[in-house]
Amino acid sequence: MDDKTTEFLRRIAEALERMAPRSRLGDPLPEGENCFLWQGHERRLAPIHSAALPLSLFCGVEEQKRRLRENSEYFARGLAAHHVLLWGARGSGKSSLVRAAHADVAGRHSALNLVGISQEDLHGLPLLLNRLRDEPRRRFILFCDDLSFLPGDDGYRALKIILDGGLGEVSENCLFYATSNRRHLLPREASENERGTALRPEETVEDHVSLSDRFGLSLGFHPIDEDTYLAIVDAYLRHFGLVVDSPSINDEAALYARERGGRSGRAAWQFIRDYAARTHQSLKSP
Repeated sequence: MDDKTTEFLRRIAEALERMAPRSRLGDPLPEGENCFLWQGHERRLAPIHSAALPLSLFCGVEEQKRRLRENSEYFARGLAAHHVLLWGARGSGKSSLVRAAHADVAGRHSALNLVGISQEDLHGLPLLLNRLRDEPRRRFILFCDDLSFLPGDDGYRALKIILDGGLGEVSENCLFYATSNRRHLLPREASENERGTALRPEETVEDHVSLSDRFGLSLGFHPIDEDTYLAIVDAYLRHFGLVVDSPSINDEAALYARERGGRSGRAAWQFIRDYAARTHQSLKSP
């Protein structure tokens, strides 16, 4: 067999393997990794790098920060802990706080892992939970960012079963965290529309509201005042060691927030990035 034929056959074999990839569901998780992304279409957990900020940078959310870190600590130690819903204002740092709390607790409890899961993959939760049961020495926070449901979306029913522990779906080494801009995960107008067409309208509304009630810990995030916003900006400046060469930096930060449509942790971070670029400074953590 000549070299051209060998190369041709090799390329055919690679193409066939891509068309029918082996299942990676049972692949062992790599040691030393504690952040993963559930890729439902490939049935695999992919290690990822999760850039987490120090908890000390989160200003104006002291109670939310304390309770989330405490709950994560309990879970990492094998104690009773709650599923958590973080809800409220856009850009208030909900998802960043989840990553920061995990990193903080995982620094002391190496068995604690964070698994990102998209809303589109919620239907595969039973499959994922079955996989994670095979890792009894590890504990997993399953994290769905920006969770919300549209009318007719039955994904919330699958999630409700998981939160209730129905049909044997509970896994002692798994916990579910979610962030949402909505307290009840469904727009009010959607609930009212479904109520108008349901045979028993009160049950439809109750069903949608009850999903958020199944999170044992619900943490609300609200718009911040200017002092808190400027405190966040100052915390970023100190954390990254940025040199401030403008006596009016607070005025610049306040103007930036107004132009962005409101004060938030996200606006503070965007201002810091803008300031660092304008002053030719690096945002590398010390």
